[in-house]
Order: sequence, then structure tokens, then C-alpha cells
Amino acid sequence: MFDYIDGKLTFKCPAYIVVEAGGVGYHVNISLNTYSLLANTERCKVYVWLHVKEDAHTLYGFADEGERRLFLHLISVSGIGPNTGRMMLSSITPNEIQSAIVNADLTLIQRIKGIGAKSAQRLVLELQDKLKKEGTGSLISAPLNNTVREESLSALMMLGFAKAPAEKAIDQAVKVGGPELTVEQMIKMALKSL
Repeated sequence: MFDYIDGKLTFKCPAYIVVEAGGVGYHVNISLNTYSLLANTERCKVYVWLHVKEDAHTLYGFADEGERRLFLHLISVSGIGPNTGRMMLSSITPNEIQSAIVNADLTLIQRIKGIGAKSAQRLVLELQDKLKKEGTGSLISAPLNNTVREESLSALMMLGFAKAPAEKAIDQAVKVGGPELTVEQMIKMALKSL
């Protein structure tokens, strides 16, 4: 429903922030990782996820798209809710979480408050292949100086293709169509070879 909120940062504490956008103040729950990345500025852009329950609508905010993507992976695991996902992102960095899951480092995962042996095993079992498929660069936001190749690669990864095969398909598209391809042309050609 909401992708991000860009506005004036009117309040900030380690648990939540208030972002004013369009005359409305949004109460957004954040992790300590996001808290540390939000500088003491007046404006901020926070990527959000809306959790709808019977008795509440709660916004969770993230400093970048990669952290939000990891959060959504975490809460997709049975027994891991939004508050536990936020606790995980507050305990260790998103890159450390991804590395621990991919490398099946159960002891590191179990050090997080609220994560026991069974939850740690479930996280590794359900997410290890997904996170391996996405690759280590999946938590990095899209580059600011996008080239046609980078935009095409990002789009293919968002469509669910693994990074390595997507790169090969894009390289093949460049060989066939030349470097003057538009993003749309490159994606279409790459999809034919995937």
C-alpha cells in the first residue's frame, strides 16, 4: 500500500520516529539500525511496511529498501512476527543477519533476544536458499548513478531472478542488441534467455 514516506522528521527515538508529510504525522516503528542511519536532519525518506491487524494498523520503517526486503523475508517465517523481525534488525546489522542465515550460523542467530534454537533452525531452513539466490548485494539499495545495465539487472532481481543468471542474460542481450539498448529492450531480451 505505502512504499515510502518522505517528509519532515519531527521526532526521533530508538523505537520510533514521527515523519510529517502532507500535514499528517506518521508514527513509524524503526529498528536500531535505521535509527543509527537516520542523521539529525530535518527531512528523511523512510521505506515503510504497513502491518494490518484486527485491532491496529502499524507502520514499520526502514532506512533503505534492502533492510525492508530482509525484514519481509524474516517475517515470512512461521513464528517470526514484525516485532521479532524488528528486534533482529536492532540486535545485529542486516548484512550480519543475511550472512548468518546463509552460512547457517545458528549460534549468532540464537544470541538475538526472542530467537531460540527452533526459531533459528527454521530461519535457516526457510530462508537460506532464498538469500543465497538473491546474493550478497541484495541488501544494497539501487545505485544512484544508474546505467541501463544496472537498472535492467535491478529490475530482473526484483522480478525474482538470481543475480548471476540475470547478469549473464543481460550480457547476452548486450552482445546481441548492442550497448545502445534501452532498459525495456534489454529486459525483454534478457527475459527471452532466462
